[in-house]
Amino acid sequence: KVLVYPLDGSHWVNIKVLIEELHTRCHNVTVLRASNSWYIKEESPFYTSITVYNSGGIEKELLDVGMFFGEMHRNQLDLMGKIFENKDLMASLQTAKYDLVLTDPAFGGGGFLARRLGLPLVLNVRWTMHGEAHYEIAPSPLLYVPLPGVELTDKMTFAQRVQNSFCNKYFGSEINYKTALLDADIWLMRTDFTFEFPRPTMPNIVYMGGFQCKPAKLLPADLEKFEFVQSSGKHGVIVMSLGTLITQLPQDVTSDIAAAFAQLPQKVIWRYTGPRTMTLGTNTLLLDWLPQNDLLGHPQIKAFVAHGGTSGVQEAIYHGVPILSVPLVFDQPDNLFRMEAKVTAKIVDIATLDRTVFLEALKEVLHNTSYKENMQKLSKLHHDQPMKPLDRAVFWIEFVMRNRGAPHLRTQSFRMSWIEYHSIDVILTLTAALLIFAFLFIYVIQYLFRVLFKKKVKRAL
Repeated sequence: KVLVYPLDGSHWVNIKVLIEELHTRCHNVTVLRASNSWYIKEESPFYTSITVYNSGGIEKELLDVGMFFGEMHRNQLDLMGKIFENKDLMASLQTAKYDLVLTDPAFGGGGFLARRLGLPLVLNVRWTMHGEAHYEIAPSPLLYVPLPGVELTDKMTFAQRVQNSFCNKYFGSEINYKTALLDADIWLMRTDFTFEFPRPTMPNIVYMGGFQCKPAKLLPADLEKFEFVQSSGKHGVIVMSLGTLITQLPQDVTSDIAAAFAQLPQKVIWRYTGPRTMTLGTNTLLLDWLPQNDLLGHPQIKAFVAHGGTSGVQEAIYHGVPILSVPLVFDQPDNLFRMEAKVTAKIVDIATLDRTVFLEALKEVLHNTSYKENMQKLSKLHHDQPMKPLDRAVFWIEFVMRNRGAPHLRTQSFRMSWIEYHSIDVILTLTAALLIFAFLFIYVIQYLFRVLFKKKVKRAL
């Protein structure tokens, strides 16, 4: 029995893949959801839901990073408070005898719930509220592990203080967001080393990058009906999508992108829900929703215009499609810097984007064969694994259930102080001992020299 405490938006899209796979393997899955969830449905054939009324919530269109994180934290803490204060709900969760809690730790609620219920904890993770997840648990030498973007750090100060007040109320001063996460038995990392740079890791980190990817299915009838893909000929098709949160852009940016698309011989399928721009060409099809994985797996697709979210990048790697990216928020710039370093993606800064810049960047991705060739090499590496990422993830979830946790895989380094972790106390002790030895050695030499010198003087007299 698995209790899932998910995070909404694209994070839910990811964890839902695990939920569906657990269901197919006959596991009983229960999802805790807020009454104002965007995507987490109350009814599903794959899980049973427990809905907690929550009067808060945030707008999907809220793009100011500081405001977004603040609202997310307030919403999560309000939800957790209502769960903990509901004695009947907590009693039912206790008596249900779940085997583990599966959660996305970006805002920490699932970690606190697992501790409250005394259950093993498995994290489906890419980022935490402190930043990239490796920095929470694994050594990260700055000599060869690139530091991810830190532009969000100063936005977290207030949220961390609020989170700590929540911890003090329900757990006391000994527990905080970080310790709740570091007690996790398994960290299911939504990345792998076709995407990530080589780096140190830990025994309880399991890499499952691309776990949500699958072979492309036939395209929906509406796309075939318009013969949009099949009629593209040798020029092929460009797919554009900016993820689950961002379905439209400022009007001037939209107009420039549409005008650039109109100058290309390729067909364009664009997920967009905003007002239709006057510069839209006849080669561009606007859709409210598109089957992204199935489109990227179609042989006619030549490029993927994306915002750089982890899921979209991994689907592009899986199918070997080069990327033109317009990173906007969160981890997107960091993801795309990695892909740009591998010459599989081209980045366009939205602050300097106009139709000329966008068109030239798109032509480079389309006509410079190194982008396609390098992405196909990554795709080959990704597929050349002894075990599918989804199977690997589910194995470790079941491992934790079978063994009631995996404490033998958890490092104790996070329980050490900074001084202990970096052996500063050992270095200082050895340095002090060496200095004392050197002082004594010099003192003895000087003493012997004085004694011998006095004897020599007496003989001379």
